[in-house]
Amino acid sequence: MKVAPFCRALKAYPEVSHVLVHTGQHYDVRMSEQFFKELDIPNPDINLEIGSGSHAEQVGRTMIAFEKVLREEKPDWVVVLGDVNATCACSITAKKEHIKCAHIEAGLRSRDMDMPEEINRLVTDRLSDLLLTPDRLSNANLKAEGVPDEKIRFVGNIMIDTLEREREKAAALDIGSIICDNLIDEKRQRNSETETRKLQVAEHSFVAMTMHRPSNVDQRETLEPAMRFFLDEVTKEYPIVWAIHPRAQKMLKEFGLWDEVVANPNMILVKPLGYHEMLRLNMGARLFMTDSGGLQEECCVLGTPCLTMRWNTERPITLMENGGASILVGNAVEKMREAYRSQIDAPRHAMRPELWDGHTAERIARELVSYEV
Repeated sequence: MKVAPFCRALKAYPEVSHVLVHTGQHYDVRMSEQFFKELDIPNPDINLEIGSGSHAEQVGRTMIAFEKVLREEKPDWVVVLGDVNATCACSITAKKEHIKCAHIEAGLRSRDMDMPEEINRLVTDRLSDLLLTPDRLSNANLKAEGVPDEKIRFVGNIMIDTLEREREKAAALDIGSIICDNLIDEKRQRNSETETRKLQVAEHSFVAMTMHRPSNVDQRETLEPAMRFFLDEVTKEYPIVWAIHPRAQKMLKEFGLWDEVVANPNMILVKPLGYHEMLRLNMGARLFMTDSGGLQEECCVLGTPCLTMRWNTERPITLMENGGASILVGNAVEKMREAYRSQIDAPRHAMRPELWDGHTAERIARELVSYEV
């Protein structure tokens, strides 16, 4: 979602060649290959095939493999995106090889050192030569950390480039077909094929949900009360379309909650979705409940009321107090309930922060080409 517009923007500079390296951290087909196909991302020139493992294993294996790439290719720049382990690993390796590094999505801060992504952000920003920020708050974060102005470039949010390019294609999708095509096997087995095909939710009359973070799903004392709220209160009023992550599914089974979740007719469980399918759900949802970072941004631009099931966010620009659509509710049921009640009938209010205009990748390409040491 971030690399696709950047690759397209580089085409305007025939004097610049690039090598697309896929580390393989997101190795699941539905989380990787599907996005390459949907978003017309060029096939990676190199796939490091790092796969799963602990944080240290992923970072270490990526550094070892990426070092070989850099010594073979000898690039002038390494451009890293976001805050995953690969971002941190490749920025460290680039600087050890004395290669300039640019970070797309620089300056985001949750100030929660329990999040591995926050460590990745801090390390990457400290090492990068060019810090490409999505909003003014990120600029302020970097300046407060002592980063000199000449390293910082405010370019906007590259995720919104993809949203704007793909919005029309997503809008043409039918929500009922998305559900029917992606319904998990256990739900499908409870319905006849005819009943499954008829499974529908009305526009703006359902709640969409994603939930995968360990802080939300790994402990029974956190997950079970949340599920009671979803099952006993929300689904009594509106269907929930839950694009369920394998981690959440595993923990529901481990805690003995899975059968009740599957049996609830208004808890519609679908497999992890492609980009266009998830965007269409966001467009059609009355409310979104999520612990994802990117979905907070999309809800902001689309105007979908969003309950962010985290205690902090590295994207404060999306919060209601900053004009956005998101409310932080953590994993406390009372906060979820209060925010749900206040937002379930709230009108959609789209908010577009400065430079979230669909042209961020073009600005990034210009900054790289015009960079002077």
